Parts: sequence; structure tokens; C-alpha cells
Amino acid sequence: MSPAHVLDRYYLSITLLVTIAYQLLGFAIAWTFQFDKITDFTGGSNFFIIALLTLLMGNTFYARNIVASVLVMIWATRLAGFLLFRVLKTGSDTRFDEFRSHFFKFLAFWIGQILWVWTVSLPLTILNSPAVSDPSLGGSNSSFGTGCDIAGVILWGIGWFIETTADAQKFRYKASNPPKDRPMNTGVWRWSRHPPYFGEILCWWGIWILCLSPTANGDLSSGARKAQYASVLSPIFTTLLLMFASGIPTAEKPTGRKYYLMSHSSSSPFTSPPSSASALPANPPYPDAWKKYQSYLHSTSILIPIHPKLYRPLPRWIKRTVLLDFPIYGFDEHDGQKALEEEGKKKANGGDRSD
Repeated sequence: MSPAHVLDRYYLSITLLVTIAYQLLGFAIAWTFQFDKITDFTGGSNFFIIALLTLLMGNTFYARNIVASVLVMIWATRLAGFLLFRVLKTGSDTRFDEFRSHFFKFLAFWIGQILWVWTVSLPLTILNSPAVSDPSLGGSNSSFGTGCDIAGVILWGIGWFIETTADAQKFRYKASNPPKDRPMNTGVWRWSRHPPYFGEILCWWGIWILCLSPTANGDLSSGARKAQYASVLSPIFTTLLLMFASGIPTAEKPTGRKYYLMSHSSSSPFTSPPSSASALPANPPYPDAWKKYQSYLHSTSILIPIHPKLYRPLPRWIKRTVLLDFPIYGFDEHDGQKALEEEGKKKANGGDRSD
């Protein structure tokens, strides 16, 4: 049976419309009831919907289309299920505390989720489309088992294993009541400070390489080849998003701030903002937390998993360039002093209001 032709030859319009409708429905529910239990679940499950929808609309069921679609559905099911389980266990997602009650700020997040889902799904959307799968429209699909197929599946498998293992290890670690004054440095987290992000990046580079087989090994039309090459936007977008937007930047500085404050502040309120280290309380709750965190940074790669014995002696410039630990992620003593002043002002203001 031939593929269904819906709106355009690449299924770009229909997948965008479905994504918009699904995400706005999720936003309406989350905004109405003022909770975020479904926020991440709606994002992850949207990938499953697009994968299944385009596979069924494609209606040709080549081995490559089935494999690529199933891999995306496995990734989406694992991610959506884990995030839903986690938020149900914790009760809420603190990321949304500041703007959950602000209509346009909360809506902006959901619009960003629309962009994320639709863009990252592009390789599979285009693979399953008539332009690639329908021979009457210049489509072509070589036998499964090409170099791109093998490389893509292997890359996806490694990424999925790392991402899944890292999430499971972190969840179990937090549930074990671990020491508060040191970051997790066991399992894959001993090799990387952000292994789930590294795994997710590998997954989507693998999906793109797998979906590229008709161009690399088939006989597609010029337009279809250009569309498949352009879908590299998916793994590039994923990489940039996790490295410079919603991933590493949202974790590194807040984590550094947390351990600095543990070592330099007290649980008792400040009567006035501290202006120097000498003005700080004499007995901070975790005096060694900052040193332990600094040691962890020195020994643990920020993204690419590397054994600490290999990473630790590397020159600083290699870590800051080749290994992607860019200066923008750093939290230093200067940042720490600002954090202490901010905390001091908050506690002083809190004390004023309580009188």
C-alpha cells in the first residue's frame, strides 16, 4: 500500500499541527489545575505520537522505518514514564515554581516544548514521509543493514543505555538519603557530571544517521536528499539545547552555588549582609562541601564520560576546550561572595518581616 499524502510531501505540516494541539491541550490542563504532573510526560509522549502517526501514515513499513520508529518510541516511553514517575514521587517540579501562576511565562515553556518536539522529530518524520518512502514521488529505500543503519543503531543503543542507567542510578541515590555535602560520584556519574544529557545527544545523532540511509545508500530525488540532510537540525538542536540552554547551564552554576553556601553560610539568619569572608558565621553546616565539590569538578568530565584517572591529570585548557567544560559553566569564589550577599539580604529581610 502507498503512503498517505497529508498536507505536504514530508509530513511537516501535519506533525506540527498535531504537536501544537497536543501541547496546548497539556498547557490548558496544567494551567487550569495549576500543577505540573503532566508537563514533562506530555513532551516525551509527543515523540511517541509523532513516531507512530508518521509510521502508520507512511504505510510502507520498510524495515528501516519500523526500526527507527520503534527506537524513538522506546526512547519516548522510557523518558515520559520516568519523568512522570519521578514527579509523582516528589510531588511537584520546582523548575516551574516561579512562573507556574504566570499565564504567558508558563505558556512560553509549552511553546518551547512544541519547538523541541517537532524539531527533534524531523529525521523520523521525513524518513516516514512519501517524499522518501513513496517510489512514485522519487522515494527510495535500500535494504536494511547499511553502514548508516548499523552505525545509527549502535550509537542510539549506547546513548539509550547511558541515559537510562544514569537516570536510574541518580534516582536510587537520592532515595538512599546520601550525604548532603558531596555530589554523586558513583556509577556513570563518576565518569561524567551530566551522563543523561550525553546519552540523549548520542540517541538523536544515532537516529539521524539511521534515517539518513536512503540518501546515503538509495536513489532519492534532489529535494528529498536535501530534506534529509537538513534534518541534521535535530541532533544539532538537541546538542545546543542541552549544552547552552535548558541542560548543563541550569545545573552547573546552581550546584556550585549550593556547595559554596554550604561551606560558607550558617543555618541561622544573618542580621546584615556579609561583605567579606571574615563576616561569615564561624560554624557553617558543611565546612568541607566546597572543597569536595571542587575536587569533584577537577576529577569528573562535564559531559563526555572519561575515567577520573584519565581526566584528572589533563591540562586545564584541554578540559575547557576539547572536553567542553567551558568557562560559562563555572561558579567561582567571586560568584560565591555575591551568592552570600544575596542570601544575607534574604535572611535579613525575612527577619524584618517576622518582627
